Amino acid sequence: MPYDIEQHLPLVQENEYGGVNPPISDSATFTFHDPDRLKASFGHDAPPGCFLYARATTPTAQHLAAALARLEGTEAAHVTASGMGAIVATLLQRVNPGEEIVASHTIYGGTWALLANFFPRLGIKTHFADFQDLHAVESLMSENTAVLYCESLSNPLLRLPDLPSIAALAHRAQAMLVVDNTFTPLLISPARLGADVVIHSLTKFINGASDCVGGVTCGPAEFIDSLSDPSHGAAMLLGAVLDSLRAQGIYKNLATLEIRMRRHSENARFIAERLAEKGLAVTYPGLENHPEHKRFIALANPGFGAGGILALDVGDASRADALMRYLQQAGVGHLAVSLGFHHTLFSPSGSSTSSEIPPEIQERIGLTPGLIRFSIGLDPDIGATWGRFASCLAKIGLD
Repeated sequence: MPYDIEQHLPLVQENEYGGVNPPISDSATFTFHDPDRLKASFGHDAPPGCFLYARATTPTAQHLAAALARLEGTEAAHVTASGMGAIVATLLQRVNPGEEIVASHTIYGGTWALLANFFPRLGIKTHFADFQDLHAVESLMSENTAVLYCESLSNPLLRLPDLPSIAALAHRAQAMLVVDNTFTPLLISPARLGADVVIHSLTKFINGASDCVGGVTCGPAEFIDSLSDPSHGAAMLLGAVLDSLRAQGIYKNLATLEIRMRRHSENARFIAERLAEKGLAVTYPGLENHPEHKRFIALANPGFGAGGILALDVGDASRADALMRYLQQAGVGHLAVSLGFHHTLFSPSGSSTSSEIPPEIQERIGLTPGLIRFSIGLDPDIGATWGRFASCLAKIGLD
């Protein structure tokens, strides 16, 4: 079934005098016409359409959440102040002390540190597994497993798990499958492939401007409602609130997501193909030599390409550092973390965004010191960009 691009576009006001964008709700608290409705909002039967306090949600945040739920094809969504805020709230809402998580061993370093270092303090244990090996995942599951956690395209090694099969494993064990889809909005629809909950760092491709931080949890309405419960909701009680002004900015940027993702994909594929022609160790799911290339074609929504992220292994840290310096000096992009910006961004994953993962584990999973993660930008002349890129490669002997 083809992906319906119209379903993700922001809602438009339908009344005659309404603006084309919804108004920004510049309030931390909201009025009620009747004391009984105010009291009910603190219970489990809150009146529909009522807003209580901005730590729960706001009209602006709700507009954004509704659009993101449509983007991922879920019943509802809840936006947060960061991607990590969404991850923490989601997992703590589902996993109790004494229960366990089975997570992919190739995930964002901050998530790895949360699961490996912080959650054990709360009585929550995580087993890390190669999610390309279903038997390895299943062998770590038990009656205490509450969540299976992975990324649709892993950071930074760009591995794609068999999401329908992982979902089947989770559901047989009555566990929840949570998928971080930050790298592949529009490209992959985890909920359509069996995921129960889909998470994004809105900071990245969805916003696309590197000017704010935000996150979202998309999933069943009952679970999303539980996140903002005044007495038991992890999002409500942890307080990772997305400001209305930022929510409005992200909401408006959603309208260009399709255009941006196509251009990111086109440019990344162009650079990846040129690197491959040189015989360099480039990883990109759009290349036929990617280990899950056929799986990507089978699972991805057609028409959006293979994404804007690629990884290049130049052999060692000193060569990687030299290349990144040359690339920045040549105007190819910026030496910076994060991704999804209109300019190309690059960083040495093992010593930056994955630095929380101990060196021995990095070595075991194949994250080498010479690996550079690239988020390829929206360059209007990617051929000219490649010319500058190639000259930088020549300076480190990779011509």
